[in-house]
Amino acid sequence: MAHETYQACIDACDSCAEACDHCATACLQEADVKSLAECIRLDLDCAAICRVTSGAMARGSSAVAALCAACAQVCDQCAQECDKHSRMEHCRACAEACRACAEECRRIAGHGATQRSAAMA
Repeated sequence: MAHETYQACIDACDSCAEACDHCATACLQEADVKSLAECIRLDLDCAAICRVTSGAMARGSSAVAALCAACAQVCDQCAQECDKHSRMEHCRACAEACRACAEECRRIAGHGATQRSAAMA
């Protein structure tokens, strides 16, 4: 089953989406929300792509490698932005979840690229 093959990455994506949702909500409660606008935007983008990627893996979609590559890129961007606000626990936790998800997604994206190369040979 596809979901068993991808379970570690599915879990990382789901955890990341949850951390990003929490971070965005917490940022909205901070005194200077305007300075956190980019963080909030990236949190929302990251949560969305993590959920799409998780679902694609659960279904065994043929787009898994491409989605994982894109997800890793967005997770990296979100982690970099959250690192700018590391004085806040929610941003530290979000950055950590994003880095873990990006690592898992790169692993899957690389595996998919290897499979495609073998199939073309």
